[in-house]
This record gives sequence, C-alpha cells and structure tokens, in this order.
Amino acid sequence: MYKLIAIDLDGTLLDDNKNIPEENLKLLKELIDNGYEVVIATGRRYWSAKQLVKNIDRPMVILANNGNIVRDTKDDQIIIKKYLDLKDFKTLIQEGKERGLYPIIHVDQYEEGIDLIIEMDKAHKKYYNYVAQSEERYKKVENYLEIKEDKILAVVYAGSKEKLESFHFHINERYPNRYSSHIMENIVVADALLEIMNPLGCKWLSLSEYAKEKGIAERQIIAIGDDNNDAQMVKNAGCGIAMKNASERVKKVANIITEKDNNESGVAFELRKILDL
Repeated sequence: MYKLIAIDLDGTLLDDNKNIPEENLKLLKELIDNGYEVVIATGRRYWSAKQLVKNIDRPMVILANNGNIVRDTKDDQIIIKKYLDLKDFKTLIQEGKERGLYPIIHVDQYEEGIDLIIEMDKAHKKYYNYVAQSEERYKKVENYLEIKEDKILAVVYAGSKEKLESFHFHINERYPNRYSSHIMENIVVADALLEIMNPLGCKWLSLSEYAKEKGIAERQIIAIGDDNNDAQMVKNAGCGIAMKNASERVKKVANIITEKDNNESGVAFELRKILDL
C-alpha cells in the first residue's frame, strides 16, 4: 500500500546529538533496498542535510529548506525550486528591521559553496548561535536591502517566541498570500525560530508535487515529523506520524504518535510495525 516515506531530520530521524541511531540507519537501508521511495524532508539546507544522511550510503531525494529546494543526492540536480520574490524579500527585511529583528538568509548557491547570507559577524548574539562558528558556506554583506540575487530560499529569525509570533501575525495580516511561514518550537538554538518563504514553500506541497511526478498517490505516503513545519505533511499524508517528542500541533493532526522518541529510534520502531518488517 505505502510506496513513499518522508522523514524529517532534527527531532525525528536524528537523535539529540545529530546522529542517525543504528536502528534507524539499518531500517532506512532496508527500505531503500526493498524498493520504497525514502525522502528526507527537512528545514535544513541541502548541504547540511546531505552530510547528515551520508551514512545511509544510498542515493536519496532531499526536500531541503522546507521543500523550497529539492535535489537528488546522486548528482545534486535540482528537481523542484521555489524562490522568494526579491521585492517581497526586501519588504520583509524592512519590516523586520523596524522591529529590531536580525535574520539569517538561506540562498540556493550550492554550487558556489554558499548557503547563508549574513549582515553581522556570525558570532553576533542576535543570531543566537544559529550560524556555527565552524561555518564556511556563508557570505557577509553590508546590507540585506542591497541584495540583488533572486535565489532566496528562506528568511530565518531566531529569538523569543512572543516577539516572533507577533511579527509572524503582523506579516500574515498585512501581506496575505505573499509568504509561507511558521514558528519552530522544538529547537535548542533559541526560544523559537520564524521561517518565512515563498508562498508555495512548504514540505507537503513539494512532497505532493514530487510524489505525483513519480506516480505515487497521496494515500501511499507515510510522513513522519516532530515540529510545526511538519504539520501539513503529517496531516495530509496517507499515514501521518508524530514523534513522541513532537510539538502539540503535530500530535493533534497525526494518525499515530510514536511509542519511542528520537533518541530511541522511534522512526524504526514505528515503521517496522506499520510495514510489517
């Protein structure tokens, strides 16, 4: 019945140390070798996601940046791309600046070795350690408003949940249908993250688009996640699974909540039951 399995990374496939537990790793190899289409659906950028799943040692499709860029790991070719309109990007930046918000910009410059654009030093406290000190795949600019590129995947704000929720509400009320956005809660770098993207940018829309191209019906999809950016795919998939450690919003729309969390190979434990493996 099920043909495609979409799995989130952080808080789902990965443990808290950002490794794939042995049982999860073993199961994914087994699934791929048995003909299942396994797709990684993550808010992470493609380069980072590819590094984290390299031990699976199988070609895979990665829906990165919440589905705004989809690539195949065997050749890094782009399958789906959804960029934020440059005018909408600058409107967003200006609105954020007026509220004292300092975002990190995700861009599609994988081949040039650039994934992030920042204005301040990467260690600046306003970035809440979002940009790792070892990070090399970034570019620094004097002013985001001077950016002329048209390959912007996401604008990410880190900070207090209250402040970001207020900005989130303001943007959606003032500019309806111009952005897709969500608040991330299951994170460690800050109280919350606000991710703002192309209006068609979300994991589920890109996953559904990819599945359709492969001749796979939505009812044949299993989707597993833990945070609010997973809610749509968990809700709409044929079988939606929320991790034991998932946010309440994801649990409310799931068909199944795992018995084990991300540190206990909850993904493998649940899939073996569902797929009778």
